[in-house]
Amino acid sequence: MRRQGAGKIINMAWDHIFAGLGTHQGELYALTKGAVWAYSKSLARTLSPAIQVNVIAPGWIETAWGEGLDAVHRSRVANTTPLQRWGKPDDVAAAAVFLASSQADFITGQTLVVNGGVIMW
Repeated sequence: MRRQGAGKIINMAWDHIFAGLGTHQGELYALTKGAVWAYSKSLARTLSPAIQVNVIAPGWIETAWGEGLDAVHRSRVANTTPLQRWGKPDDVAAAAVFLASSQADFITGQTLVVNGGVIMW
């Protein structure tokens, strides 16, 4: 998500619910994403063992939104990501396929962060 105010561009992503973002918009964004995160854990406990509940938290993913950014901003994102690139939609899809597979049968209540290592915890 990108908000503009007072001549300043504020970028918000899932990463900010773990690291924080010192703006009013960041507080609201963290509140909503944090609620999804917490709610998923409650659902995982309530619905187990019949249903597994997990969250995929993508970072900077190449989408139509990102294509609209200027070259400096796009480069800055890649340079500050440990894997030195933007994520691809296929990176997120692969995470979803994994969580839906039998290989993830013993995983519930987790958040899989697909962000190239921007936030590590």
